[in-house]
Amino acid sequence: DVPVINALSDAEHPCQALADLLTIYENKGELAGLTLAFVGDGNNVASSLLLAAVLTGMNFRIASPAGYALEEGILSQAREYAAASGAEISCTEEPSQAVGGADIVYTDVWASMGQEAEAQERQRVFANYQVNDGLLSLARDDAILMHPLPAHRGEEVSEDILDGQQSVVFDQAENRMHLQKALLAQ
Repeated sequence: DVPVINALSDAEHPCQALADLLTIYENKGELAGLTLAFVGDGNNVASSLLLAAVLTGMNFRIASPAGYALEEGILSQAREYAAASGAEISCTEEPSQAVGGADIVYTDVWASMGQEAEAQERQRVFANYQVNDGLLSLARDDAILMHPLPAHRGEEVSEDILDGQQSVVFDQAENRMHLQKALLAQ
């Protein structure tokens, strides 16, 4: 009888995904037909972003190291949504394949809350998954950079592009606040 809002769980992060869609729409003026490239762990943020993106007709590419891919259950559900919306899903271990020609480049921390004991191993495994100038240059010239914050500057994303002209991370953070207030008002 009481509504429940999943603000964050180990499996999904739907409030973040809604704010991300708003941020993309504000910057691109549309969602359907765009290509979003996620570089990093197939975590809760990636899972919700995948589901939200393909529901809107946005293509979704993810580059994750072996052993850190999206859960098969999430992929299966996303493929059903994509079949209905016309979106495409691509999973790879090569960041350059995911980012090439993308409209949006998205990354997240390599070790989330509760994974602190794995941080050192994850730094080793994800070392070639940093979003930096070289990787971002493979995306479209007008691509935007997204990150749910807080970021580990110099790890998953180089500091210069996190604060660069293509970055919309602070708009994204502001939109999350507004989106969650709107959800509570409903």
